[in-house]
Amino acid sequence: MPISQEDIVAYNTPDHKDAVQLYARMGYASRGIVYLLVGGLAALAAFGQGGQTEGSRGALERLLAAPFGKVLLGLIALGLLGYAMWRCIQAIKDTDAHGSEAKGLAIRAGLLISAVTHTLLAFYAGTLIFRLGGSSSDSGGSGGSQGTVGWLFEQPFGRYLVGFVGLCIIGAGIAHCIKGVKAKFDKHFDMPESTKRWAYPVCRFGLIIRGIVFLIVGGFFITAAYHINPSEAGGTEEVFSALRTQAFGQWLLAFVAMGLFAFGAYSVLASIYRRINPGM
Repeated sequence: MPISQEDIVAYNTPDHKDAVQLYARMGYASRGIVYLLVGGLAALAAFGQGGQTEGSRGALERLLAAPFGKVLLGLIALGLLGYAMWRCIQAIKDTDAHGSEAKGLAIRAGLLISAVTHTLLAFYAGTLIFRLGGSSSDSGGSGGSQGTVGWLFEQPFGRYLVGFVGLCIIGAGIAHCIKGVKAKFDKHFDMPESTKRWAYPVCRFGLIIRGIVFLIVGGFFITAAYHINPSEAGGTEEVFSALRTQAFGQWLLAFVAMGLFAFGAYSVLASIYRRINPGM
């Protein structure tokens, strides 16, 4: 049967699935860059080479000093919005088949929370580009977490909303640890065996450390809900600060920093090798 001109045009015209896949991959790459920055800056700070530790917002601020910093921030902001979009699709359409049981619903709720947090981070990057945000002293990771918690407390049943968010973050932390220990990400990756030999240990380490960070952050939220005190909430930067005060704090901080750097590498690898099926 001869191929018509309409068939050729339809074959060569990308559909919305292609756009979603491209945007999602850009999102994974943007998340990876953020965590590479966070982990790298924290590692430098652990050994007295980079000043104070930075959360994700502080890491974005550092980009302003780089050549073409605003352009880089704009691309990362666009990518983070793409990642948030993909998280919403994963949660609503259940593209990874988590199911509708309690465990699956909890994971999907965590995906929606991830969409919200990455949307907020993207908009924060936008405020930096147009210099609408505050100074670096008041716009770090704590400002984001505490501001969000403060807003939640103002809503009906705010205390319970904060506690629920904390539980979801803890659940995401546990899921990350399990995913890392069991290498469950393998079922979503199309990666050559030669690459797996060095990439999978990095991915597993990164997932486990990020899971531990989530467990601590979730604990901060639960504590804030219990005491009805937004200042007790916190993000990655507060985790770094807490680690510094422990015995062997410098080495703990360096270990976690390397883990978050590894998670950044995992995200970049996911942007290349992850199977993305929007299910549309």
